[in-house]
Amino acid sequence: MQQKQESKKTSTKALVASLIGSSIEWYDYFLYGTLAALVFNKIFFPTIDPVVGLMLAYTSFALPFFIRPLGGVIFSHIGDKIGRKKTLVLTLGLMGGATVLIGLLPSYETIGVWAPILLITLRLIQGLGIGGEWGGALLLAVEYAPKGKRGFFGSVPQMGVTIGLLLGTISITLMTALPENQFLAWGWRVPFILSAVLVLLGLWIRKGIDETPAFKEAKESGNIAKVPIVDTFRYHWKSVLIAVGLKAGETAPFYIFSTFIISYATGHLGFTATPVLNAVTIGTLITTIAIPFMGAFSDKVGRKPLFIWGIVAIVLYAFPYFYILSLGSTLWLTIATIIGLGILWAPVTAVLGTLFSEIFSTNVRYTGVTVGYQLGAALAGGTAPLIATALMNGFNNSWVPVAVYMMVIGLLSLFAIFNTRETKDLAFESNEIESTEQEFILIAQGEVQKS
Repeated sequence: MQQKQESKKTSTKALVASLIGSSIEWYDYFLYGTLAALVFNKIFFPTIDPVVGLMLAYTSFALPFFIRPLGGVIFSHIGDKIGRKKTLVLTLGLMGGATVLIGLLPSYETIGVWAPILLITLRLIQGLGIGGEWGGALLLAVEYAPKGKRGFFGSVPQMGVTIGLLLGTISITLMTALPENQFLAWGWRVPFILSAVLVLLGLWIRKGIDETPAFKEAKESGNIAKVPIVDTFRYHWKSVLIAVGLKAGETAPFYIFSTFIISYATGHLGFTATPVLNAVTIGTLITTIAIPFMGAFSDKVGRKPLFIWGIVAIVLYAFPYFYILSLGSTLWLTIATIIGLGILWAPVTAVLGTLFSEIFSTNVRYTGVTVGYQLGAALAGGTAPLIATALMNGFNNSWVPVAVYMMVIGLLSLFAIFNTRETKDLAFESNEIESTEQEFILIAQGEVQKS
């Protein structure tokens, strides 16, 4: 009985550590996305044409999504070879340091072209850190999950995404209450600098967590991949492609609903920043509450049904979403954001991480989930606001191509999920998932012998 209580206590502690660390990482990351549309196009990318300045700012936002897979490969290699815990300390420290330094950067007016160069460099360092963070935070939760609760445990790190966005949005909303000249001069820097306190808190919490049971078992049995990235693409290439497709369908709508909406509503619909940020805040708060319930529900009905329902709903909502925004009402703006970000997106993101963790074996799980996630994010995540802005600029400010873009991404994601079997009853111990890998190995060996 006492051992069971200790196990439950340890699982809860790991879950809290995963959530807090993930929230801090995403808070740091989303500060940039929000301020790209409000500040960085003026402070670091000044230009005569405001559309060009915005495109440059969004390009700097998108670039780290392409370096995130590199960070994912580096840190997931460490995570699959040395352990999840040590890797998470490294990623959090890297991410936090870059964030604080962004808050201290001089403007273009002060140091000229070095301002955007240094900004992009620090943003790329952020990308390296976040590249390895998500997979580690996820595995810290799911590999400690009690039987029958993996969907719930896997959804909690996903709350870190929305909590981070929520914290970032609230902090920026408070700063935008300042006069515009003060906000542009120093107000925008405060949330970046204050993140140092959150990072120290996250490092302290993670230091007290032991290595996950699944990794311990793999290490004791000698089931550690020599080069995890090689084994991942050799035996799990199909799972990587599926993960990329699933992530694309989850991430593109998210950045449309939470990031692109800020520049679109303020630049094309005549809204001021505050009501738009408030709408995103409300939508984010609702989805944060919904995510763990959706994760727990997936333990009963399965991961696939929830993901399919969510993606289909988002595809069908693409045109109504932009039409509602075009009404120009603050109320309808808020309702549109609540439906998209707060309700429809919640089941998709709630099951995403658990799905990822269940299609890879323990010895390459960190690498598999990270590479699939980061490639999907690079192709359809950070690029979404940039593509949406380019589409509108190329089609006379029409939102129709953006809605079509969302639908196409959703259909690709549905193709990926239909090529995935239901995974809620699979075990993480050295049986079902590992036996699948052995099948891949035997097939590969057979092909080698035939050749």
